[in-house]
Amino acid sequence: MEKKINYTGLAIILALGFVIGAVIISNTWKNVSSRNVTITVTGSASKEIKSDLGVWDGSFSSESASMQESYAKLQESNKKVKAYLIAFGFTEEQIKFSAINTTTLYESKQGTPTVYYGENVGTGRIAGYRLSQGVSIESGDVDKIDKLSREVTELINQGIAINSAPPRFIYTKLSDLKIEMIGLATQDAKIRAEQIAQATDNDVGEVRSSRTGVIQINAKNSTEISDYGINDTSSLEKTITAVVNISFSID
Repeated sequence: MEKKINYTGLAIILALGFVIGAVIISNTWKNVSSRNVTITVTGSASKEIKSDLGVWDGSFSSESASMQESYAKLQESNKKVKAYLIAFGFTEEQIKFSAINTTTLYESKQGTPTVYYGENVGTGRIAGYRLSQGVSIESGDVDKIDKLSREVTELINQGIAINSAPPRFIYTKLSDLKIEMIGLATQDAKIRAEQIAQATDNDVGEVRSSRTGVIQINAKNSTEISDYGINDTSSLEKTITAVVNISFSID
C-alpha cells in the first residue's frame, strides 16, 4: 500500500526550521557585531607640583692692562663672591667655581680696548686682558635659590662685575610622578567612556587599544602645550598634565 506524504506538515516543519535558524543567526550576528563596537575617549589628569631642586649660575670678571693684575683682581672678586654666598646661607661644598676664561683685548682705532681685532677694526696692539669665572649653586632650598638670583647683584656695590642668569627649577621625582599621572588619566578616560555608554544603555567592556600622549610640565596657570611636550624649568611652581587616548569595547 502506497504511503501518502504529508506535504503540509513538512512545509510547516521546514518553515519553523528556517525561522529558528534565522533567530539563531540573528542573535549570533548581534553578539559578534556588538563585540566589534568600540568607543574612543581622551582622559587627562593634572597636578600642582613645586620644584625640589634649584640651580643658579653666575659669572664675574676683571680687566687690566697686565695678565697678572687682572688675575689678582679676579681672585679678590672670587673671595668676595664666596664670602657673600656663604653669608647668604649656602655651604662651601655647594659653591662651584669654573675654570678661568682669558680674553685678550686689542686696541681699537679709537684707542679703546676691544675684544675684536682685524684690519679695519683695531691697531693690533694689545690693550689688556679680561679674565672671567663662572660660579654655580645647586640646592634643595629652592626659595633661597630664587631669592639669591634676585639679590646677588648687590655685589656690584663691592666693585664686582657680577652677572646673574635666571635660575632653573627642577622636579627630581618626575619618573615616579609620570606613572601616577598616566594612571589618573586612564581612570578619567574610563569614567568618560562609562558616561557615554550609560547614555546609550550600554556597558563599557575591555580595553582594545591605548596611546599615551606627551607629558606637559608648565609654569603654574600656563596653558601652553607642545606636540613634543614641555618641561618648564623657569618656575618654582608648576602644573604637570598627562593625556591618554583609550578605545573600549561596548557590551
